[in-house]
Amino acid sequence: MKLAILSCEPHNYSTRRLRETAEAKGHKVKVFNTLKFAIDLERGTPALYYRQQQLTDYDAVLPRIGASITYFGTAVVRQFQEMGIFCANSAHGILNSRDKLRSLQYLSRHHVGIPKTNFVRDKKDVLPAIGRVGDAPVIIKLIEGTQGIGVLLAESNKNAEAIIELLQSQKQNVLVQKFVAESKGKDIRAIVVGNRVVAAMRRVAQGQEFRSNVHRGGLAEPVELDEHYTETAIRATQILGLQIAGVDMLEGKDGPQVMEVNSSPGLQGIESCTHLDIAGAIIDYIGAQVDFPEIDIRQRLTVSRGYGVSELILPEGSYLLGKSLQESGLHDLDINVLTLYRGSKVIPNPKASRVLEAGDKLLCFGKLESMRTLIPPKTIENRSPLIAPLP
Repeated sequence: MKLAILSCEPHNYSTRRLRETAEAKGHKVKVFNTLKFAIDLERGTPALYYRQQQLTDYDAVLPRIGASITYFGTAVVRQFQEMGIFCANSAHGILNSRDKLRSLQYLSRHHVGIPKTNFVRDKKDVLPAIGRVGDAPVIIKLIEGTQGIGVLLAESNKNAEAIIELLQSQKQNVLVQKFVAESKGKDIRAIVVGNRVVAAMRRVAQGQEFRSNVHRGGLAEPVELDEHYTETAIRATQILGLQIAGVDMLEGKDGPQVMEVNSSPGLQGIESCTHLDIAGAIIDYIGAQVDFPEIDIRQRLTVSRGYGVSELILPEGSYLLGKSLQESGLHDLDINVLTLYRGSKVIPNPKASRVLEAGDKLLCFGKLESMRTLIPPKTIENRSPLIAPLP
């Protein structure tokens, strides 16, 4: 495999580990400074130039895009995608994760646990928003920020109001978020690669610091995640359109609360803590995708007019409840169930004997006209915006 790693910091721990690991596995690797690319656009022939030389013959790209270059960096990743080169994380996924508001909107819609959050612009809405998340203390976050930068704890409502007004006066967009007191200055970082968690650690804040980031002096310990935390981390990664991510979760009284999904997670802290070869897991995953790529059927099947991918949610009272997939008659309607989502469980390629229950979500491919007949009118407007039917 010929692998391109996009990074403006070729000598930092994560980039160096990924390069050295890939080379040790027999792959050809080059680290490219993301800002040194030029994007060429011409009908039918997308191209990239690096230091005035046209780039050719790469099998895969591993983006390590910093927050400060998100716009240009994702444009470069998108160009690799248009050239038909496998990207470990897509431009769309990186953009979803980089915007905290957007990512929480998607996670909320898909019933992933998150701290209660408000986003306001009008000064009159600030105090009511603080009240809706449970009053002070509250967390105030810049919509874009990393390593704990732009995260503040306000001890009183008046203090929170003053901080928000100050930040808004500086043209900063901020989120007001419930302070999950039971987490007690701790959080969990899980590294997701493909459809599995390859490592996890618990980070503990020190002293008076409420932020548990290792960059803020937090201490780390390896942790074995239970099924609920593992599935939450994987679902959050997939919902945002990523394949490799670091998922930060609080240990709330009602289960995992996802704070953030990072598309370029640092490896030093978690590899040192867990003594696991996370870089190796990432390189092996990319190699497997190059050899046998997963196909996004939402993009590949657009030639089949009248057919597409959509999500069916079975409400109370549906005639399908209590029937097995075989008995449901979906196959006769030219509808194939690809995946069944039940609570936090994901069941790919469910067996024909699987009995349907209220609240089940069915990811289906088939005849769109047939699928529309199965959705009650009041449910149509609530379908997932991430799984859109094809034309």
